[in-house]
Amino acid sequence: MSAELFFGLLAPTIVDGLSIGLMYAVIALGYTMVYGVLEFINFAHSEIFMVGAVIGVELLTAVLIPTGLHPVFQLIIAIVVAAGAAGILAVAVERFAYRPLRVRNAPKLVPLISAIGMSLLLIDVMRLILNPANPNRPFPSGGSFDFFTQTINLGFVSINYKTMTVFVVVMLMLAGLVYLVNYTNLGRGIRAVAQDQSTSSLMGINVSNIIVITFFIGGALGGVAGVLYALKYGVASPVMGFIPGLKAFTAAVLGGIGSIPGAVVGGIILGLLETFAGTYLPLMTNDQIGTEYKDIVAFGLLIVILIFKPAGLLGKAVAEKV
Repeated sequence: MSAELFFGLLAPTIVDGLSIGLMYAVIALGYTMVYGVLEFINFAHSEIFMVGAVIGVELLTAVLIPTGLHPVFQLIIAIVVAAGAAGILAVAVERFAYRPLRVRNAPKLVPLISAIGMSLLLIDVMRLILNPANPNRPFPSGGSFDFFTQTINLGFVSINYKTMTVFVVVMLMLAGLVYLVNYTNLGRGIRAVAQDQSTSSLMGINVSNIIVITFFIGGALGGVAGVLYALKYGVASPVMGFIPGLKAFTAAVLGGIGSIPGAVVGGIILGLLETFAGTYLPLMTNDQIGTEYKDIVAFGLLIVILIFKPAGLLGKAVAEKV
């Protein structure tokens, strides 16, 4: 592989890796916020992400496109509705699948099994609702939605509006979440419950409400990420949540589970690793190793990192914070 080809692909590879990594980061925040408060992995979060994607795509296709609004406004409405629906679903999952176990002080393994069961239930229910024979829902394309395929030239790289949308929405969400957690009374309540639930309760904080709000925020983040993922890859389906959810969970562990900055850093690193591997492996091996091996390289390097930093890259620095 020539140096000219390497550097010619470098900028678009970095941009693509960052856009994928930021989506992983947003999904990972749902895992890390719940873990920060309850020290519990909500494995149903990947299916909440999926439900958000399906609701967003269905809303666009059935309701918003006939209105004739600009596709950007249609996407904003779809994102807001998907975020709200996914947040409500996350709260319902907490209420009916996790809270009864929590109030009975069930062993930590039991809620984990419940989470896996809820994940499978959501997949099959969504498949049944959509159509078991053909449950995939394509993201709208053509017509006014060709807007998202148009590109803008930044000099060193050309970026389409689809990728720009991912960057803008995710950065706004991250900024809003950082402000909420660090500079509001609600955020202080979340951090207090994450540190010590018993003491927080004695200080007048309604722990149950904080847990519900945390699940809602995590679910809403997953819903937004679902719509963005469908926008980027062009389809929503009942089984779309597994791989992104697994990678987002890995990103959360890499950055330090329970750490908001760690989830973001872990997501970006994972996105860059797999994108670089997918782009350059075929070129470096004369197509003997294809793009499909990118996950082996990415996860192999992550294993090496975790061997030397078992708590994650930022795990120790924020061990008692959300």
